[in-house]
Amino acid sequence: MKLLMVGDVVGRPGRRAVTEIVPRLRDELHLDFVIANGENAAAGFGLTRRTLAELLDSGVDCLTSGNHIWAKREIYELLNSEARLLRPANYPAGAPGGGAAVYPLPGGGSVGVLNLCGRVFMNALDHPFARAEQELAALRRTTPLLVVDFHAEATSEKIAFGRCFDGRVSAVLGTHTHVQTADECILPRGTAYITDCGMTGPVDSVIGTEVQTVIDFYREQLPHRFQVAGGDALLCGVVLELDDHTGRATSIERIREVSRSSTKSDAE
Repeated sequence: MKLLMVGDVVGRPGRRAVTEIVPRLRDELHLDFVIANGENAAAGFGLTRRTLAELLDSGVDCLTSGNHIWAKREIYELLNSEARLLRPANYPAGAPGGGAAVYPLPGGGSVGVLNLCGRVFMNALDHPFARAEQELAALRRTTPLLVVDFHAEATSEKIAFGRCFDGRVSAVLGTHTHVQTADECILPRGTAYITDCGMTGPVDSVIGTEVQTVIDFYREQLPHRFQVAGGDALLCGVVLELDDHTGRATSIERIREVSRSSTKSDAE
């Protein structure tokens, strides 16, 4: 099977890039499944009902997320009712939604997706390695095709996770830092890996935010209202080829494509 993972979608520019580029890539690359991390899709923080629908209507099959998924209260109900939306599985019991699911593929078979948050320089959630063992045991009973979105800050934690689960999942794909890394590879036991898929959002920005606002924040150390930058947007991600029978990855390739600027307000 062939799968596209789209890095963190930021605001309207990121959604515009998904809407313009993903349908074309589905046709050109004969993609079977598309995952996108959508935790920053609504004005830079969280998701709304409308922005969720916009991304799903654009050809995304599954939306993963991270620590910012809770920014918009209206999404809580959808986390419980929309099977195509995941939150990190290692949040405590009782949190809305779930962090793992199995999805059918157009040609038959299915793919399992697991969403986890790291703990280094982030909130002290349940242990992602231990939670992965539990979730993957259940997913593996249905399909050998298993993809993990590991939403984490520290490169060492991401690399350690990839090495720990090498040969036990099809891919470990890092998100969260919004900076695409150049270390895509297939690990020794057949798992595709990248430390960070990158950001799908405005090119002229500081990881999606207006440049001067971020400069002022770091110079003054005073509160500032962060807004999504405008202009051209870049879609970043990776394309994977996975063996349907063994679940092992046969290739991983970085994607970087530009979506040209719009006259609409990009702050949303």
